[in-house]
Amino acid sequence: MDTVEFRIESAAFPTGTDTAVEPWVNGVPLRDLARAIELPFTEAEGSPNLAGGYAGLSTDRDVRWPSRHFLGEPRISWFGDGDTVLLGCRCGDPGCWPLTSNIVITPETVGWQHFRNGHRSWDLRALGPFRFAASDYLAALERTSDGADSTR
Repeated sequence: MDTVEFRIESAAFPTGTDTAVEPWVNGVPLRDLARAIELPFTEAEGSPNLAGGYAGLSTDRDVRWPSRHFLGEPRISWFGDGDTVLLGCRCGDPGCWPLTSNIVITPETVGWQHFRNGHRSWDLRALGPFRFAASDYLAALERTSDGADSTR
């Protein structure tokens, strides 16, 4: 089973928001995992800085617990086919450079699969799928509530 954290981290978005929900998988920021997969595509385009060019989702976007955004009821979707935006752009606009996934929930697990970038048709099959124990996943989400101290 994979492990997940949803860290509340400092962000310097132009909108003035100063915190974001940043997913970490197996102890690594999701954006770093995405960067490793995207880098060959961005280098081929001549724009290696695009790889992993994501940021966590602004806490102004109602993605903190008790929001069900990360539980298959997305507050932010890009493709409109059941996808959930897990990471947005460094500028703070999740639609500017979104990384999406389908979230699949069973009584025992929560899975992230079928990752896509909102503006490129890169083959991201090597990113995931990830499977998390449902109880651990829910506990990680609950730590994002306004009253929880999960800032790293």
